[in-house]
Amino acid sequence: MTGGNVVRALVITASNRAAAGVYPDKSGVLLAELLASAGCDVAGPRVVPDGDPVETALRDGVAEGFEVIVTTGGTGLTPTDLTPEMTRRVIDREIPGIAEAVRQMNREKVPTSILSRGLAGQAGSTLIVNLPGSTGGVRDGMAVLAPILAHAVDQIHGGDHRG
Repeated sequence: MTGGNVVRALVITASNRAAAGVYPDKSGVLLAELLASAGCDVAGPRVVPDGDPVETALRDGVAEGFEVIVTTGGTGLTPTDLTPEMTRRVIDREIPGIAEAVRQMNREKVPTSILSRGLAGQAGSTLIVNLPGSTGGVRDGMAVLAPILAHAVDQIHGGDHRG
């Protein structure tokens, strides 16, 4: 994707119940499949409970040199939904347009999509994007991300503006 290199992507699922084995992680598995379809070399999903373990998983992913980390889950309004707060601790700067586009993607059919508090930003040379924990939210988020991933990664690595 960037200069002929395949983008290395990591999927992190933030879910207390999936991490505890109460139910299988469907959104992380779907997200990994969609990232692979977009041409990424994908690791994960790494399933962690929400809160501090998300921050740890994000920092680990950045340290491991992933160019893109996409999370699923933990972006809602419940007291345990803390993925945006954990992401804010890790990123150096926000990229608000991505998060806004994800929220608006399917708003007519899913009015509650605007309640997602997901962030997008840059941590060093890693792009981090929070997506909702539903498979529908993952599909909508990837519809936004897939066309811009290569360009975003290229820009983060100092590439020239095109067109």
